[in-house]
Amino acid sequence: MGIEGQDDPILPVLIVGAGPVGLTLAFLLTKLGLKCSILERSKELSKHPQAHYVNNRTMEVFRKMDDFAADILKSQPPVDQWRNFIYCTSLTGRILGKVDQMGNEEFNESDSPTTVAHFSQHKLVRLFVDKLNALGFEIKHTERNQDQSGQIIRDKEILMGYKCISVNPNDYGVTVTVSYDNEEGKSVKKDIHCQYLVAADGARSSIREMMGIKMEGLANLLSLVGVHFFSPELAKYLANERPGMLYIILNNKAVSLISYNLAEAEFVMQMPYFPPQQTLEDFRSTMGKRLLYELIGREFGDLQIMGVKPWLMHAQVAENFITSDNRVILVGDAAHRFPPAGGFGMNTGLQDAHNLAWKLAYVIQGIAPQSFLSTYEVERKQIASFMTTFCIENLKDAMSIHTALGLDPTITTSVHRAINGTMGSILPSALKRAILNWTFNISNVMLSDFFLNEKNPIGSSRLSKVNKIFGEGKTLRLRYPAEDLGYKYLRGALVSDGGDNCIWDNGSKKKYVPSTEPGSRLPHMNIRLLSKSSSKATITSTLDLTSIEKAEFVLMIAPTEESYKLAQTTFIVAKGMKIPLKVCIMWPENTTNSSGGSERVLEPWTNIIDVVEIKNSPSSPSWWEFCKMNKSGAILVRPDDHVAWSSKSGNVRDFELKIKQVFETIFGLNSSSA
Repeated sequence: MGIEGQDDPILPVLIVGAGPVGLTLAFLLTKLGLKCSILERSKELSKHPQAHYVNNRTMEVFRKMDDFAADILKSQPPVDQWRNFIYCTSLTGRILGKVDQMGNEEFNESDSPTTVAHFSQHKLVRLFVDKLNALGFEIKHTERNQDQSGQIIRDKEILMGYKCISVNPNDYGVTVTVSYDNEEGKSVKKDIHCQYLVAADGARSSIREMMGIKMEGLANLLSLVGVHFFSPELAKYLANERPGMLYIILNNKAVSLISYNLAEAEFVMQMPYFPPQQTLEDFRSTMGKRLLYELIGREFGDLQIMGVKPWLMHAQVAENFITSDNRVILVGDAAHRFPPAGGFGMNTGLQDAHNLAWKLAYVIQGIAPQSFLSTYEVERKQIASFMTTFCIENLKDAMSIHTALGLDPTITTSVHRAINGTMGSILPSALKRAILNWTFNISNVMLSDFFLNEKNPIGSSRLSKVNKIFGEGKTLRLRYPAEDLGYKYLRGALVSDGGDNCIWDNGSKKKYVPSTEPGSRLPHMNIRLLSKSSSKATITSTLDLTSIEKAEFVLMIAPTEESYKLAQTTFIVAKGMKIPLKVCIMWPENTTNSSGGSERVLEPWTNIIDVVEIKNSPSSPSWWEFCKMNKSGAILVRPDDHVAWSSKSGNVRDFELKIKQVFETIFGLNSSSA
């Protein structure tokens, strides 16, 4: 397919941004048989570690992606090296508290078939590139790799050093104008034509700005700089004395140290950044080393600064995730910018990609109308909005110890604004810098042994508050099971139950509550394969019933006469609507091969799978009890593991009418209620 007046073909999907989200989307689309390529404005992949926490739901998605989760678990540091958050006056100084984020168990096997991980973003990106290379992708840097027709981009390419300078949606799709340097170093402009453009180009998304999409929420909460450095001596000390993932340094000159891998001695110190009184060179130079030594508490001669990365903390969500013509789509940080407390930024973006991939496939393959893509925004924006508010609350938890100790990080921010405002304009630059440094040094007085001790009335009171916060578990956490696994789409590509809460439970430490209500992630239960299957995939969890390669809906039923009739009807309706469908029959525990099997009952349909539930213990509920359903109930699962529709009792008079209504509601084909 081409554009009038143009010789080059339209690429179905063009992704801008070769970060974790863009690479994940490219992998998923390729597995679904869609052609796509990636543009990245940087000429090289980043070496800055950045994000590092991979939550449970993301690991479940990675688990299906050619053993990606297994690769991460094999390569990450040992859990004992990163299970703790440590609150200290300096990295070698006084410890005021330590929080074991894993508790007595590393993860709850009844909630998920996998666990969380600690794996730096730059390694994640390189692992993804390796996976994409195995699928036929190539990284290219210059024009010399064009084919004889002069075509700038083809399927399965990652073009480095290509900057988008304009985006123009049209009747055929989107025309993207890019600039890049050719072999002679001259800037060249070319047009690329695609059906759909996906902006995965980060928090400062140029695509978002070009499309005039505004961000809503709180901007510029904090200005920070991440100093990336190596120090084997520091790593050895921490591994022996106080291993951890996150060190919250109670000092106004720092926020925290992230330990990415003690064996590799790789760290990032996050510090407040207040230009113009501070410059990035301050953190790169000898002055930067002196500041690191102060925050460490001693000098380590092998410390080597690798890079400095400034960034702004926001709590914002884009007003739109997709343009009105459904041609330009925002994912990841381009669509939402969270405070890092809780580690939801990258994970939410990766789950955006998982939600979007199968929907793009359905539209491009003609299964669903183009308007179906609007359900991506409906579903993911509600989650992003919730997470934004949630991360602000987490940030408050992260600062609770500071508050108890009388440290107010906002003082420095307020002073910085004042000295750079109208009133401060008359002050000499040197005085402004001295005032800022004075606010930094307040924490040294507050945390001195002279002041912070049991004999000092104020110090004793503050220590008592600190101990109470730790005792009540009101500090920053690593794992949030309810928000991680238990989020629920309220509206979108589903038959809504009319609920208005996208997260179950309202306790201070929310537990994951399994649910099969529409919009929920399908609960995990261990299962074993009973029927013959052409699938080569290992089926060990209910979450394995869906596939990233086929984008099938899965109807889960029990082996009852009424349920088999429902399955037959669903096959007929799905075929008529060209919707890929698989039926899973869930048999009770201890069912043998001789007593199971549904091939004969469901003939002529063959895309069926019989599985047997594996209960955690003899007293554990059966699958249908676990789902709060009787055996005549049914669950329709989307390709992304979320429940599209469920019937607790199977009390349906007209199966054909009901299933038609269900699919029409999911795909927005009518306004009738299912």
